[in-house]
Amino acid sequence: DGRLTFFPGNQTVDLPSINFMKRHGTVFLNAYTNSPICCPSRAAMWSGLFTHLTESWNNFKGLDPDYVTWMDLMEKHGYRAQKFGKLDFTSGHHSVSNRVEAWTRDVDFLLRQEGRPMVKLTGHRKQFRVMETDWQNTDKAVNWIKEEAVNFIQPFILYLGLNLPHPYPSPYAGENFGSSTFLTSPYWLEKVNYEAIKIPKWSSLSEMHPVDYYSSYTKNCTGEFTKEEVKNIRAFYYAMCAETDAMLGEIISALQDTGLLGKTIIIFTADHGELAMEHRQFYKMSMYEGSSHVPLLVMGPGVREQQQIPNVVSLVDVYPTMLDIARIPVPQNLSGYSLMPLLHEKADNKASPQGPRPSWVLSEFHGCNVNSSVYMLRTGKWKYITYSDGSSVPPQLFDLTADPDELTNVAIKFPVTVHSLDKILRSIVNYPKVSSSVQEYNKQQFFSWKQSLGHNYSSVIANLRWHQDWLKDQKKYENAIDRWL
Repeated sequence: DGRLTFFPGNQTVDLPSINFMKRHGTVFLNAYTNSPICCPSRAAMWSGLFTHLTESWNNFKGLDPDYVTWMDLMEKHGYRAQKFGKLDFTSGHHSVSNRVEAWTRDVDFLLRQEGRPMVKLTGHRKQFRVMETDWQNTDKAVNWIKEEAVNFIQPFILYLGLNLPHPYPSPYAGENFGSSTFLTSPYWLEKVNYEAIKIPKWSSLSEMHPVDYYSSYTKNCTGEFTKEEVKNIRAFYYAMCAETDAMLGEIISALQDTGLLGKTIIIFTADHGELAMEHRQFYKMSMYEGSSHVPLLVMGPGVREQQQIPNVVSLVDVYPTMLDIARIPVPQNLSGYSLMPLLHEKADNKASPQGPRPSWVLSEFHGCNVNSSVYMLRTGKWKYITYSDGSSVPPQLFDLTADPDELTNVAIKFPVTVHSLDKILRSIVNYPKVSSSVQEYNKQQFFSWKQSLGHNYSSVIANLRWHQDWLKDQKKYENAIDRWL
């Protein structure tokens, strides 16, 4: 959650490496993902293109494997390149359940799909390596810096992808497990300031926006939660962020030990945030701030220190920024804009080849746990969220200055604003058309999957993650799918 990198969010947990980057570099106060789920978000970051252009509709449909990323271009221009850890931009490693849930989101039924969010304490007060895989990848990156990068004559680019602070798989949740367990050790939990944790306000179930209600239900969050439960989920999530911060610290230390820190640009960001029980939801897949607002910090030569940038930016800006740093010509067709003019010591007034940076960012979502394609335009104090064809589902409008927790939808109150924001959105993307091609894609994918199962279809679909609800009335749900098809 990007709000943890600046006030007041940063009061809840100690993040020394993030603070180091803020002291010696720049923090973006309004950075957003272009799609709040792993694979589509990473596809946007690696391609510099909006989701409707890459057609990365869900966690299994990312970039074509032969797509030329910014790292490929940098390598071609003489950079020594290395990647460790989670990439997930051609396809995520996700279950059949997730896939079927994404395809059937237009079907007229409501089924719990995720495990109920829960916390789990592991290890002891001195145990700081909880997410072992991430630590192993961090070790590999540190060794690469100390043993290889330090000897290069050419410049290098190193990418480290971490899984944290993503919730852990929950074996109790059924087939292929959901990831609904917030897991940490007492060592990290001690870094969290329990007093500063805000308990989010929830609308009653009957007042929720219909799409929010669907999300909350499929994420298994419509039941009763005590204040203590909610507070713990949030605390454990913050503790997981503290562990992530320590891995960033290892990279900074390795660069310091090798004398490379002063001549290396470091960028820290995330593919999406975590709602951690805001709006009666956990996980991502939402345009609310907890899920769509990401961290973005940059430090290194030529980057202004202790700078906070209020401009709205998004992950598609990473591609042109990387090329700009490497002085490689930036292709014209990109959705993003280089961040270098905003970051430089000397405010650089030369406009980019694409013209001036727009005053808005776009995010869109087409995957599971949300029963509609969603489009978000953020500009100035406004966040405008519209769904599907723009008319069958009511839109949302939030004034983030007056209502940072996004509790009051003012779309009906400000029709002129809604109209003008919708006009800007339609000039960027013909969203009703995109929504309908996603619906078509979902149907085709589901139909081929169904065909491939033959006689086994009924038993396979009944035993996916939604089995607890499905098995109560198998025929009803199969009929709903037949009507949809």
